[in-house]
Amino acid sequence: MGKIGKTIKGLIQIVKNPWLLNHVLEDDVVWKSYIKKHHNLDSSLKTVELTSLLPNFKEDLKIFSFLDGGSLPTDIALLKALAGSIENCLYFEIGTWRGESVVNVAENAKECYTLNLSSEDIQALGLSKKYAEQHAFFSKRKENITHLTGNSKDYDFAGLNKKFDLIFIDGDHHYEMVKNDTAKVFENLVHDNTIVVWHDYAYSPESYRPEVMAGILDGVPADLKQKVYHVSNTMCAIYTGKDLKSDILEYPTEPKHTFSVSLESKPI
Repeated sequence: MGKIGKTIKGLIQIVKNPWLLNHVLEDDVVWKSYIKKHHNLDSSLKTVELTSLLPNFKEDLKIFSFLDGGSLPTDIALLKALAGSIENCLYFEIGTWRGESVVNVAENAKECYTLNLSSEDIQALGLSKKYAEQHAFFSKRKENITHLTGNSKDYDFAGLNKKFDLIFIDGDHHYEMVKNDTAKVFENLVHDNTIVVWHDYAYSPESYRPEVMAGILDGVPADLKQKVYHVSNTMCAIYTGKDLKSDILEYPTEPKHTFSVSLESKPI
């Protein structure tokens, strides 16, 4: 089941059993307390405006399904635009799902790698064969995309013998795995100018996810934490190695710009 589907089922359970909401709230309170204690932060990461990060931001997404488990259009457009800003971009991601992010990025990147659990490992978790077969649905035939299988917990990243320009971390979003994926990416795949993007840093563009934020901050090298930001209008966090103009996110957020959206359905 995709992330959105799980969220919907979770919300249905909360409606049926309102006491479950206390566990969600308590969990966030615990992680906020952890972040305060270990990172001296009382709020979310500072937010950088998408249009400040990419002043000429304009992207078309040729493939977007609007189905469970996917990203926001702005999340994928952010990745695609970043790839387009890097000459001969080498891209790596953890978490393939249907392949929507990597197939869009591949339009602007020279070479893409995407890592996901194997079909057998997915089914071993109790998920259906049909669900497992949805992985890489859009990306498996794209020539400049290499599909890797394995669990990021014990995957040999060093064995790739490559450094990447743009990395997207979108695997398991529990604290331990976010920390694991982040630490291993910085240890093995990052060069001086690498950009790292994390998905689901936020529940929504205006509400951060403390457990994921804690995993990011504990996984990033200590001297680089100050260069990790939330990107406005997305559910993503980003590390760029640059000092960016940023502000504390306030809710509700006053819109600073809008986006033009054009939709066209095409049969597969």
